[in-house]
Amino acid sequence: MTRTTFRIGVMFSTTGSYSVVARSMLNGAQLALAEVNAADGPITLEPVVVNPSGDLAQYRALARELLSSGIRQVVGCYTSSSRKEVIPCFEKFDGLLWYPSHYEGFESSDNVIYTGAAPNQHVLPLVDYLASRVGARAFCVGSNYIWAWENNRIFREALSARGGTVLAERYLTVGDTEFDQVIAAILDQRPDVVFNNLIGTSAYAFFRAFRAACRAQGIDQAKEIPVASCTLSEPELKEIGEEAVDGHLSSSVYFSSLSSPENSAFLQSYTAAFPDGPVVSADAEASYIAVKLLAATLAQAGSDESRLVRCAVANQRLLAPQGEVRIDPQTYHAWLTPRIGRSSTDGQFELLLEARQPIAPDPYLVQSSPRFATSMRPPLLRMVKS
Repeated sequence: MTRTTFRIGVMFSTTGSYSVVARSMLNGAQLALAEVNAADGPITLEPVVVNPSGDLAQYRALARELLSSGIRQVVGCYTSSSRKEVIPCFEKFDGLLWYPSHYEGFESSDNVIYTGAAPNQHVLPLVDYLASRVGARAFCVGSNYIWAWENNRIFREALSARGGTVLAERYLTVGDTEFDQVIAAILDQRPDVVFNNLIGTSAYAFFRAFRAACRAQGIDQAKEIPVASCTLSEPELKEIGEEAVDGHLSSSVYFSSLSSPENSAFLQSYTAAFPDGPVVSADAEASYIAVKLLAATLAQAGSDESRLVRCAVANQRLLAPQGEVRIDPQTYHAWLTPRIGRSSTDGQFELLLEARQPIAPDPYLVQSSPRFATSMRPPLLRMVKS
């Protein structure tokens, strides 16, 4: 059988302040590429891998370079600022960006396929969990860009709808590791929970510094002032270090501790392919999903022309490591399964809660009633561990 080869772009910042997660994303994409090309299917994928190094100007330049060379499909970007930077290029050249990261929502583009979680699949489930089981007084910290701004806004309005309050918000430059004033403000306010939207090296430094400051005051940080995130993943736990790794809450659609045949096979293949790490993350799984869905879509469409790919992608179904995944034809976002986990000393997450089934994406939160009320009502939740 003659196989058709499609060139695709793969764009992740494998150097820079958030390189740990980005390298796991590249690994996830490369694993899927290897599986697609080893299968007896009608297509092969020829990747062109580029590294913007966390530089927004480089993202824009490399996206233009890939699209100008005739590539129409690109898997990549981690931060929302990088996604926003390259979307105009994809719209100009009518390419498709397959964006494999959780994000803040409130975006619609015919030139993006979103395989990471939308806000109703990570922020709202976290608010529901915190308000009902942890406490409703929160202090928000974040990196100073759109991801943290928007996530904190959604979190604040959703928490208010549950009768809670955000005591304060603080933002720091991406890569900043000076937290003395922020931590002093947190300890002065004594919130029930800290909502963390810091990324990369900033987040790792904050976890260490906050644990140390609490310990110095005799505060059991994990129990008394837990930190909750929508970004924290397994490779980052190693970066935090043993002294502060446990007791952190994370809202995600994937944890490597999930028990299923699909996840076991995924972990075995990933570990064998990348023994030097980074270990698998939710964004690595989303990158794996993106390449798998892209390959199936190209095989059906018989072309990488964006209009045909958009038409074909809604027909795809994938039994992924996290469970069933499919793309919503109205929003081009994925149906995903929300979960809440808590980090442990072994660098894993113990599963606390999960949805009973994949949840429809709602990037603009228009399906919530009342506004921003959680879409994961109790009948959809299954408690795994208290």
